[in-house]
Amino acid sequence: MNAPSVASDAPIASFVPELDTIAAAAMADWKVPGAAVAVVQNGKVILLKAYGQRDVEANLPVTTGTQFLICSITKSFTATGMALLHNERRLDWTKPVRDYIPEFRLHDPVATERITVGDLLCHHSGLPRHDWVWMPGDISRDEMLTAMRHLEPSRDIRAAWQYNNLGYNIAGAVIERVTGTSYESFMRKRLTDKLGMSVSFTVDALAAAEDAAVPYAINENTVLRTKYWPITSTAAGAINTSITDIASWLQLHLDKGKFDGEQLLPATSIAELHAPRAYVAAPEFAEFGPWHYGRGFVSTTYRGDRLASHSGGWIGWGTLMTVLPENGIGVAVFTNRSSNPVTDILTRYIIDRLRGRETVNWLERYGERRRKALAQIQTDKDARQKARHQNTRPSRVLADYAGDYEHPAYRVMSVTEEGGALRWAWRGMSGVLEHRHYETFELPEVPDRLFPDRLPITFSTDRDGNLVSLSAPLEPMVKDIVFVRRAVGDCTDPAFRQACIGVFTTGATTHQVTRDADGNLMLKPDDQPAYRLAPHQGRKFRIVELDGYVVEFLGEDARVDEIIFHQPNGTFQAKRVEAATPQEPPVSSP
Repeated sequence: MNAPSVASDAPIASFVPELDTIAAAAMADWKVPGAAVAVVQNGKVILLKAYGQRDVEANLPVTTGTQFLICSITKSFTATGMALLHNERRLDWTKPVRDYIPEFRLHDPVATERITVGDLLCHHSGLPRHDWVWMPGDISRDEMLTAMRHLEPSRDIRAAWQYNNLGYNIAGAVIERVTGTSYESFMRKRLTDKLGMSVSFTVDALAAAEDAAVPYAINENTVLRTKYWPITSTAAGAINTSITDIASWLQLHLDKGKFDGEQLLPATSIAELHAPRAYVAAPEFAEFGPWHYGRGFVSTTYRGDRLASHSGGWIGWGTLMTVLPENGIGVAVFTNRSSNPVTDILTRYIIDRLRGRETVNWLERYGERRRKALAQIQTDKDARQKARHQNTRPSRVLADYAGDYEHPAYRVMSVTEEGGALRWAWRGMSGVLEHRHYETFELPEVPDRLFPDRLPITFSTDRDGNLVSLSAPLEPMVKDIVFVRRAVGDCTDPAFRQACIGVFTTGATTHQVTRDADGNLMLKPDDQPAYRLAPHQGRKFRIVELDGYVVEFLGEDARVDEIIFHQPNGTFQAKRVEAATPQEPPVSSP
């Protein structure tokens, strides 16, 4: 690795002592164990600085070579990699994603055909975050691609900016399809190796590094050591690197695509990445202009200067990278504590001093916000308790709620009854469900690890009183995510399905029940199309094509003599009139 040279006569030297004081105060206020800072000005690295501890328990200091998970700063790398391919005419920002990934699907068929590669990079897909699809870290990047067709959008395509990590996962897949190599290999060969950067892409690699920061979470005002939680949507946020190495990234973007004398991509491509494209929000502070998203960069102005930046946040990590293209200034700040304002405080102080103007007391501004937030914690707890309906109880015995509940993208939630309580398990996480009120239960708060804290879970029944689903607000921008109860009972047994085959009549209508090639039941009434029957519960099957229609097969022991049709307009009976005819043998699985 070729470390960038550090200027010895940099003007920043005059205010480093004050920077050290501010860093110490800010890190103490927000309980940040360690931090690292890089500053680039006029093509030179003028400061590399490390503060605090990368591992508190082992008393190990942060160094300028300490490896951090940079989280969503990774998006700037992904977008820059795509700019290389765009410049080589191997992909086109304006072409539909399906030109590169034919099997790509969204919930909305129109959006599926229209969404472009550029839309992915500026978060214009119409999808909100849906982060709980990927956050448990148990599904592959290809499985994330498949999951997207089952996710409800909250806006029309390009109607509004909505941050979406899954979109960047697709961007990484586009890179792989176009280049025929892995995302990781492409990024190393075409970018990070050329910049002399040492990078890795997994938390296992990070944990194995000799000089790796340990992540720390925060619970109210208490710091908690946590594990290296993986980011499996790699192109959205998985890069690990050091503050020394990120300085080269700042240089590339400040020198308009050139590094160490080599033009890696045209200046016009860099400008396209930084340019504002999707409106994000109005500024919170008067010093800033409106916020926009470009391609892997956030665009705004600070005290009249144009900024292109990206932050990163995850369990145990808070990072920020900022460039001022017209002023030749770049700043990066890494910390090993969950998202915190220390990154903003130090970045803005450095920019103000390098621009030769009076500094804004961001330490005090954010400190006042922090004091109010801490004071609000108990008030919020009291409000949540008050919102509960008192003296209610579940409508049935706890064992009735037990079962597996499935969503095609969010996978399977399991509920079991153990020792007079309900236990919830989902994709490696588990906890005891506390009854909140009526048919709603609630998970506990688990501050030191990945967990959907205080998630309410509501059980629902069909018109016959059968528990058929649970729902949870895993994505607040859309309706609660509904998990359908997996079928149990005779309906899952191939031998029972074989016994259901035959002809049944109700009035003048004949209903023929058969099996398809996969062993699933089909129902064909006179003068109607054939309907698919999906296992439901017990001896009941859902009619797939007719919402709210359920058929139940009844009889003594293994024999099936009649069908009960449970329909929105009533309940109807059909009797067997012809014995089952021999067909293919039962299949071995439901």
